[in-house]
Amino acid sequence: MTVAPVQRLAVINVVGLSSGLLGEATPRLSRFATEQGVQSFPPAFPAVTCTAQSNMLTGKNPSGHGIVANGWHDRESCEVKFWKQSNRLVHGEKIWDVLHQRITGFKCANLFWWYNMESTADITITPRPLYLADGKKSFDIHTQPMNLREAIKADLGEFPFPSFWGPAAGIGCSQWISRSAQWIENHNAPQLSLVYLPHLDYSLQKYGPEAPEIAQELRDIDAIVGELLDFYQRNNVRVIIVSEYGISAVNQPIHLNRALRTAGFLSIKDELGRDGLDVFMSDAFAVADHQIAHVYVREKHRIDEVKKLLEDVPGVEKVLHAEEIWSPGIATERAGDLIAIAKAGAWFTYYFWENDERAPDYARTVDIHRKPGYDPAELFLDPSIAFPKIKIAQFLLKKKLGFRALMEVIPLDSRTVKGSHGRSEVPPGEQAIALGARINISAAEDIFEEILTHFLS
Repeated sequence: MTVAPVQRLAVINVVGLSSGLLGEATPRLSRFATEQGVQSFPPAFPAVTCTAQSNMLTGKNPSGHGIVANGWHDRESCEVKFWKQSNRLVHGEKIWDVLHQRITGFKCANLFWWYNMESTADITITPRPLYLADGKKSFDIHTQPMNLREAIKADLGEFPFPSFWGPAAGIGCSQWISRSAQWIENHNAPQLSLVYLPHLDYSLQKYGPEAPEIAQELRDIDAIVGELLDFYQRNNVRVIIVSEYGISAVNQPIHLNRALRTAGFLSIKDELGRDGLDVFMSDAFAVADHQIAHVYVREKHRIDEVKKLLEDVPGVEKVLHAEEIWSPGIATERAGDLIAIAKAGAWFTYYFWENDERAPDYARTVDIHRKPGYDPAELFLDPSIAFPKIKIAQFLLKKKLGFRALMEVIPLDSRTVKGSHGRSEVPPGEQAIALGARINISAAEDIFEEILTHFLS
């Protein structure tokens, strides 16, 4: 067992940050990069949150940990499952497991990195609504230990859940997470703190990386990071700043499921006058996740037929068999039979309906678990609604009075989305970055080794 004290470490994950964004609008980040060093590296494949974070925290790629996207089709339950939270989904030892074995009394705080429930980390905080029996949802957080939840909310107030995702997504949740990191440091002083700041992810997808609005968004996150840097410096905590991926400008949505439907592969069922995707009987369907899509084919002898169809869809760069990407095992068991990759400037929707009047009831709502794919349009309010705030207020009033209602305010026009990610082959200025690392970082998995080296070298 290691017993000698080692300087404590904080890993701040500034999602969407890339070297191309460092500059006049990021004085604190830029100064930290100049003083501590900046390394750009190709993002994980796919370049999405759950995969990238799992690479960093296990030191393995999906062949080892199994996280092939933010969500996938569970072949046993025959359900598409997105944004699940159990850490048991991530196979292999996590960085804190290894350090628990090597360092007496080691303590890790995981603050809002994903798969943060049923975790072996010592302290965890993660967003987790309360799902009530009458269908209502109450915003909240989940913590470990459980009594931490009420203690931290008593000091910091409720977690601003609407700012974490949806049309109101913004700086508020990153501010709260930053304050929670300082609260945990003051009360627990963990050896390792993992801090997730999602702010840039929202604005870069909404506006695109070259939009004039991005300068202020960068200033906002730079101020939060600067405050954290000062705080950790006062407490003699070393800081590494990482990102999962950069954001690329996009202007071409690709509707793979509509192409599969036209070719007769999709099974559609009527659900009270709306279209529903029947994954039980579909011969092939796509689970879209930004710029990649997992395509599941019911009868294996038709895989090549589906592959040829997808390759001819405008905007698709290439279509690979899962076995061409990952070794046989947990990754290929979860992945689609085929993986479609979008061209630069394009991204995949989950849309499967042909007429917006037939769109499923969840399509115009923020519903990250029910939709069979990722939907960045949830960041927008439908511009066709004359007074969206009044509609939202009416929904909230109905909810308060105990009535069930849908908050249908999300647009079905995918052209509103201006930024995306998922491709690993991107220009250097859009790659993931590591600031302050002491070893050579050439892949997300190297962050694991960087943390290990800090404590054990």
